[in-house]
Amino acid sequence: MRFLLASTALVLSGASPALAAEAEDAGSVIIVTGQLDGYRAVSTTSGTKTDTPILDVPQSISVVTEKQLRDEAILSVADLVRHVPGASAGQGEGHRDQVTLRGNASTADFFVDGLRDDAQYYRSFYNIEQVEVHKGPNAMIFGRGGGGGIINRVTKSAMAGENQSSALASLNSFASWYGSVDSNLALGDTAAIRMNAFYEGLDNHRDSFSGHRYAINPVMGAELGRARVQLGYEYVRDSRVVDRGVPSQNGTPLTGHRDLFFGVRGVNDADITAHILRLRAETELTGTLKADVSALYANYDKIYSNAYPATALVNGQLGIEAYRDPTQRENLIAQANLQWKANTGTVEHLILMGVERTNQDTENERINGFFSASQPSAANRRTIINFTQPLVIPKPYFIAGAAANGNRKVTSVLRQTSAYVQDQIGFGDHLNLIIGLRYDRFDLKLTNSFTQDRFARVDDLWSPRAGLVFKPAQNASLYISYTKSFLPQSGDQFTSLDATTAALEPEAFHNYELGAKWEIHPKLSAAAAVYQLDRTNTRAAGPVPGTLVLTGAQRTRGAEISVVGHVTPAWEMAFGYGYTDASIRSTTTAAPAGRRVAQVPRHQLSFWNRYDLTRSFGLGLGLSHQSRSYTTISNAVILPAYTRIDAAAFFKIRRGLEAQINIENLTNTAYFPTAHTDNNITTGAPRNARLTLVAKF
Repeated sequence: MRFLLASTALVLSGASPALAAEAEDAGSVIIVTGQLDGYRAVSTTSGTKTDTPILDVPQSISVVTEKQLRDEAILSVADLVRHVPGASAGQGEGHRDQVTLRGNASTADFFVDGLRDDAQYYRSFYNIEQVEVHKGPNAMIFGRGGGGGIINRVTKSAMAGENQSSALASLNSFASWYGSVDSNLALGDTAAIRMNAFYEGLDNHRDSFSGHRYAINPVMGAELGRARVQLGYEYVRDSRVVDRGVPSQNGTPLTGHRDLFFGVRGVNDADITAHILRLRAETELTGTLKADVSALYANYDKIYSNAYPATALVNGQLGIEAYRDPTQRENLIAQANLQWKANTGTVEHLILMGVERTNQDTENERINGFFSASQPSAANRRTIINFTQPLVIPKPYFIAGAAANGNRKVTSVLRQTSAYVQDQIGFGDHLNLIIGLRYDRFDLKLTNSFTQDRFARVDDLWSPRAGLVFKPAQNASLYISYTKSFLPQSGDQFTSLDATTAALEPEAFHNYELGAKWEIHPKLSAAAAVYQLDRTNTRAAGPVPGTLVLTGAQRTRGAEISVVGHVTPAWEMAFGYGYTDASIRSTTTAAPAGRRVAQVPRHQLSFWNRYDLTRSFGLGLGLSHQSRSYTTISNAVILPAYTRIDAAAFFKIRRGLEAQINIENLTNTAYFPTAHTDNNITTGAPRNARLTLVAKF
């Protein structure tokens, strides 16, 4: 932490009343992370770690703003990625967010304000200004992982000189309800405190699903001369039923039982408590030199247990297995950057130099369920039941310790030190070049608590980035880019290191991309990209739950198109289309060449429109389509194609009070949006409605 303390002192050292006055004149936003215009974002800091217009970033970036989140009543990551070309959601075993970006699945490629947020839980948007999805690997900016891209949530900042508050309440036809508050209180002209909080009572169409989640996030912001500082604390709690959907039958999801719960009441439960501290400080040291530091401390305490279908339904019978998984994780991440503007003749440079340190300590245990209290053997880990209604599933016995077959108990210690440099080079008004290089020393140690065996892996890794941007006009750009990332063989969560994986080189991701961006008019933007992403030394989730298979090499080729913004002053829209062709390139026993990558629809389309007929009344209409895909790398079970239509109506009741009604799945389509294995397949919700009231004061 010494370098963080020193950098913080550097940031806070330059006090200038002139800069404070300048910030006050500009609206006194304590920390600026980007510019928003309805559904459209104009700039982002996380793509380059500098404040750069999206038009000038040689990378495909999708942004979902707070306004779009609210208009569509989006409350989960799974719903959000339906609007992101090249992205699809995974089931996450019913207890976590999981996404697939450009054919690469991950449970850990999540960030908040540019810092890693890799624990397994469901993220919320109650305190979010916008959600950025950066497509393609880019370890130069984000470090390890991110093979297909990353998802970054940008939180709301405290704003000096402003007093504003809002409250939201909503209820849907399943009796799931949601409430949130957002209040910014000015403390004089140079400081403020902002409070965001929410509570959600969970319910849906499934027989036994229930739960609740809530969080609170106070943030203090201040201008200390030249420095602008934001310090926040977030408390998160989520307790819910773990629902892993329905099994397959004859190579497709089981139909006719959309609401039937294939778990055990009182057994299928997940609970997480998280404490998260975030700090960001920035200052302009001179007219050409800027510094910033960021830090995140997070403590996660989570446990989930479940019984689930482990086989397909065959001849009226089904196999059931169970396990419990407690995890404790402590993350400490610190980052410091210097930005320097310089000229060499007529060539302009924006040079970024930065360092990052990650300390991550994890304790994880897998406690298998057995259907005999006295014999914790492999023969008793699965029970065969008859398919009856109601289902009769024996309650499993969770037997901890090394004597029980297949159990795991490990501790892992990760120490990662990174340094990077990047130069954004401007050759006049029409040509920009961005080049960067990052070095990571990745030091992981894992101890098997049962045997006391210790495994270690140290990697010294270099990650380059290069992109060329040509601007034929001020409102348009063409680009070509190359980026790289890596992922150690211990997986997303670093709990699977053993003698075999400790000897393997990390997975590598190489992305080649061509793209174009166009600001059609000041409030409407379009973007398109084609790419090839090659992944080597690859592993994937196996068709048997909890297993991994070597898949050798994987290639994803695709194209993405998006149009976002105001078509007219009354008509706002967000359109996205993604074509994704992801397949295995080299033959292994578990995954022969030519097999399709799991849960990657070849075609994905989303289209949302809001049209305000008057100043007090508007209508919304949206469509989501995914072509068929496979549940796992086995390619034995198909997720059928589906099209879902949503609608909304918006009312301005009076000044400061608005209402909206959202109807999900207007045509009552039967569909299966996500899966985890060949026999854990989520059923889509039937037609349902949500009423929302928003008060501003």
